Amino acid sequence: MATSPTPLSPADAATDLVTACGQLVRRLRAESNALELTWSQSIVLARLEGGAMSTADLARAESVKPQSMGGTLSVMEGEGLVERSPHPTDGRQFLFALTTKGAEARRRTRAAKQSWLADAVSRLSPAEQADIVAAAAVIRRLADMSSRDSS
Repeated sequence: MATSPTPLSPADAATDLVTACGQLVRRLRAESNALELTWSQSIVLARLEGGAMSTADLARAESVKPQSMGGTLSVMEGEGLVERSPHPTDGRQFLFALTTKGAEARRRTRAAKQSWLADAVSRLSPAEQADIVAAAAVIRRLADMSSRDSS
């Protein structure tokens, strides 16, 4: 008969979850980075997949300084991954959008991650696969929680 693991305190569970998520994110990044994009560039591609954004909006969304985001966007623009256009209501700003090359880079990166992860999950037992599905739902719930939530 299998024994149940000793329950972790919420603080220990949080530490374990952060460590495990970090390991998975690093593995996904390594498996999908044939284009040799920086982490910042990959994030910008993902953000712009939802539509054009200003430098300030991208910086705010990623909690970085606008100057840092501007540097990332400048390099990406030079590589043909993004293009700028005048902001429709603020003449001081520009909107950045994915180019065809940028959208293709994002698609290939996402496909590589999904392919690697699907292969890895296929090597788990059926019970572990069910655990992954259940854990994903709980992790989504955690991600949607605000520090202001009481339950």
